[in-house]
Amino acid sequence: MPSTSHITIASIIERDGKYLMVRELANGLEVYNQPAGHWEVDETLEDAAIRETLEETAWEFIPDSFTGIYRWKHPEKPDVYLRVTFSGRVGRFFPDQPLDNGILEALWMTREEIAALPEIKRRSAMVLQSIDDYEKGHRCDLTMLSDVIETW
Repeated sequence: MPSTSHITIASIIERDGKYLMVRELANGLEVYNQPAGHWEVDETLEDAAIRETLEETAWEFIPDSFTGIYRWKHPEKPDVYLRVTFSGRVGRFFPDQPLDNGILEALWMTREEIAALPEIKRRSAMVLQSIDDYEKGHRCDLTMLSDVIETW
């Protein structure tokens, strides 16, 4: 079976020692994840992080850096995911914003609460790895990302 690659984005948002997380249904399981999702071809990676965070949490996301780029291979399928993880802060909250299908709630959790979850309750190993990288101070300036537009 040929492998399929996917580009995803995630947002790490820390406020008062807690991280904005989502509790969601994925493959029939209830799991915890950062606001995250698939990059759409007609948007920048940064715009994808802003969109996904709003759709999944009803919070406006203001990215100021990216924390890492992670490669994750699905343990049971030939799928490979490239995840660009942004960090930043929240802006406005939109209480009337409906959350994406499958999102049960958005909530704020400490790193200790996230680490205490059974591994199967975290969407992937990237959830805790990216928080740990964030806490270690891993930050890349957003100017490292470029959109090259070719005109013919």
